[in-house]
Amino acid sequence: MNVALFPDVIVNGTNITSAAIAAEAQNHEAPKGKPGLAWRKAARALVIRELLLQEAVKLGLVADAQLLSEGKRETEEEALIRGVIEARVNVPEPNEAEVRAIWEQDPERFRSPPLWEVSHILCAAEPTDEAATARALMKAEALAKDIAKAPKAFARIAKDESDCGSKSNGGALGQLSPGDTVPEFEAVLRTLQEDEITPAPVRSRFGYHIIRLDAVALGAMLPFDVVAPKIKSAIEKAGWAKAVQGFTGELVTAAKIDGIDVSAF
Repeated sequence: MNVALFPDVIVNGTNITSAAIAAEAQNHEAPKGKPGLAWRKAARALVIRELLLQEAVKLGLVADAQLLSEGKRETEEEALIRGVIEARVNVPEPNEAEVRAIWEQDPERFRSPPLWEVSHILCAAEPTDEAATARALMKAEALAKDIAKAPKAFARIAKDESDCGSKSNGGALGQLSPGDTVPEFEAVLRTLQEDEITPAPVRSRFGYHIIRLDAVALGAMLPFDVVAPKIKSAIEKAGWAKAVQGFTGELVTAAKIDGIDVSAF
């Protein structure tokens, strides 16, 4: 990015250099060939940070860096910004009526995880090896056609042809829960009916799969008392995000900012 094309930004008299914005822009996504969008996102982020740090000075805060995880501690700036948010943003705790209203909108959403019993045949290929991937797809398509003609031969074909260790069990993977397998594999499991076999190979980072759903146990609907803490936490997080956005918006409105129109975002 040519920093000469972009101006410095001045926030209440404090200068944020175009070089600093260009460095921050590396942390923001933008469509290829549109560096200006990444620059504007970066400039806005640095403006908000500067306004929060200026607010920390007004409040007379002293940085009290906390340990985030083992071996990682907040920077002084991060601690000051956290202190400002804690001092100036107040989110009321949702009451039981609010939580229950969310639950009653659609209790079916709140279920225990499903359990799938699955078998598969894997035609393995490294995702970066185009030739091997093409061969794996060709093999998987041929096997899928054979299985479509003789579904009961699935276990035998898996034992003879699969590249997965499950071949010794006729392709059986046992019982799987959400998160036990790669997302693309799990996404297909959610669409299959019991005893259904995928008509076409399913691609994942491991190669191509032919998947059979042997059995499924749908999760039971959870009672309100079980899901209430999670709903409450979700309401609090959403409320906190909205309140922080509103607070930073107030800071922007009250500030004198030259070099960028932050309100346009």
